[in-house]
Amino acid sequence: MKKVILLISILTSINSFAQTEVSAYVAGKNVDAVNYFLPKTAIELEIETTRVTYTPGEFSRYADRYLRLNGISDKADEYWEINSIKVTPVGIPDPDQAYSIKIKDRTIAPLVELTPDGIIRSINMPLEKEKKAEPETPAPSKNRINPRDLMTEEILLSGSTAKMAELVAKEIYNIRESRTAIVRGQADNMPQDGAAIKIMLSSLEEQEQALTEMFSGITEKETRKFTVRMIPTRNVEKDVLFRFSRKLGVLDKDDLGGNPVYFTLTNLNTVPEPDDKSKRSKVDGVMYNVPGSAQIKIFSTVKTSLTELFPLHNSETQNPFLITCSIRKILHKSGLTLLQEVL
Repeated sequence: MKKVILLISILTSINSFAQTEVSAYVAGKNVDAVNYFLPKTAIELEIETTRVTYTPGEFSRYADRYLRLNGISDKADEYWEINSIKVTPVGIPDPDQAYSIKIKDRTIAPLVELTPDGIIRSINMPLEKEKKAEPETPAPSKNRINPRDLMTEEILLSGSTAKMAELVAKEIYNIRESRTAIVRGQADNMPQDGAAIKIMLSSLEEQEQALTEMFSGITEKETRKFTVRMIPTRNVEKDVLFRFSRKLGVLDKDDLGGNPVYFTLTNLNTVPEPDDKSKRSKVDGVMYNVPGSAQIKIFSTVKTSLTELFPLHNSETQNPFLITCSIRKILHKSGLTLLQEVL
């Protein structure tokens, strides 16, 4: 993608600034200056996955016979699923594009705000501090009821697993009948107020679930996120991004234990070609680059997971493009928004 160098000129009639001197950064020589990097874009992909663990119930072989539960397996299983893939462009300093703004009276140098890694955040206009996102607090896990605590003496003294399964199934049906009677207001010992009814119904539901899981088994899910970062500099056609295995989850792209997940990166050529005037070597102003647009497509042999547009600073060539306008105009109408999006 072509790099566009944006020159923000200082209009003395508007801002009353002296001439701003900008030069390429040279280590040890650029004293009394604000040194900064132009950004280049790294792409971070956040892959959200779920690990599913299935533990069969003690009576899983009788699930269809007594509870009409179809497709219940009596074998333990563990597998991974991809929930979503999120693409985020991240601005990082380009060590090959470093510049210095000489500090002089009535220039904009003191009004330049940099990021901690040396990229310009704003000029002549302070940015509001970003609120830090609060970390997600996982919901407390609910204690499971031990189904054997709910079994009657008759169930526990059953002579066979099949008989025990039959009696547990009858207990489940009894719980359902009790719950239905309470909902219809036909229970013999009907609770006196709504809160008591709610507590009793909740208790019956927990008991039913605990006993039903002896047939259906227990499925537990754990969400995990993986991050893949790359710095694109060219068009890419069907390159391996990472690999995914149903048994092992997200793997490195060189790990043949999983199936490949591909990506295609396309330069949309939204940046115009520079004219002869913009190629002049000596200009006055602040050097900055404007991103073009790119499209990324992430897919496997089975389905397409994502197609998205995003801004991209990186390029294969260094073609300067000169735009002359007021600093305030750039910040208010395009520059500030642009920097916030990329950084």
